[in-house]
Amino acid sequence: MAATLLITPAMARHHHHRPHKSHLAPASESATPSPEAPASAPIPEPRPAEEPDRDSELEPQTPAAVPTPPEKPTEVAPEPPATAPKPPEKPAQAEVPPDPRSAELPADKMPEEEVACRTRLKALGVEFEEHKAEHDAAIGCSIPYPIVLKTLGKSIGIGSGTELNCRMAEAAARFAADVIRPAVKAEFGADLKSITQASAFVCRPRHGGEKLSEHAFGNALDIASFTLTDGKKIEIGPAPPEKDANFLNTVRKAACGPFKTVLGPGSDPDHALHFHLDLEPRRHGGTFCQ
Repeated sequence: MAATLLITPAMARHHHHRPHKSHLAPASESATPSPEAPASAPIPEPRPAEEPDRDSELEPQTPAAVPTPPEKPTEVAPEPPATAPKPPEKPAQAEVPPDPRSAELPADKMPEEEVACRTRLKALGVEFEEHKAEHDAAIGCSIPYPIVLKTLGKSIGIGSGTELNCRMAEAAARFAADVIRPAVKAEFGADLKSITQASAFVCRPRHGGEKLSEHAFGNALDIASFTLTDGKKIEIGPAPPEKDANFLNTVRKAACGPFKTVLGPGSDPDHALHFHLDLEPRRHGGTFCQ
């Protein structure tokens, strides 16, 4: 190629004066630009033509991947509302029918059984006062013929505001005379002076439940402590002194029978500091003592 480059200008000068071979020079000049034009124009054109093909291949892949993940959360979304209505069904099953005693109202004339109960209380030395009927239709509390105790028997005091139905008052008075007073004498050699009540009639449901408490019918008495004639006070609690514990255990065991429910320290936290005694009606006359 170096030889041709050296000869070409020489031949061009030598034959420049000949008109006949003057056409060769433009022919050689036209040959040199012809390869330059096709090298620049056609070669880059197929390369950009390939790029849209790649883009077109990527376009269907992205929408194919996008719809699949949103379909999964839509399946999860209906599941929580399906579980939401289930919990409210449980309290509906746990609903307690209204206590028939909630509908009791005083009659124009006191029934004979109420009159007879008051006669027995007086024979036991119980001092009491008649009280107006208690009734709350919204909650369900009701005592048609309540009494308020001033004493629980001969020389046995009771805290003020002890409002009970007559049947419960009689049961408490007999228990104090037949069980508590003899147990005090046997354990301490003294006499029973008074009983401190923690609760009598209270219009409320049971703790942690929808069922009405026996307190709502004046059918329960809570005892917090006992005071003796020598000034000693025996308080109900989880860890009393030994002699006090012996006395309290005797009273607690003896209460199961005259009363249908007996609760105290160790049964649950609500009764850690008192004895709960009531006459809740149970099937077959059973008792619940804990």
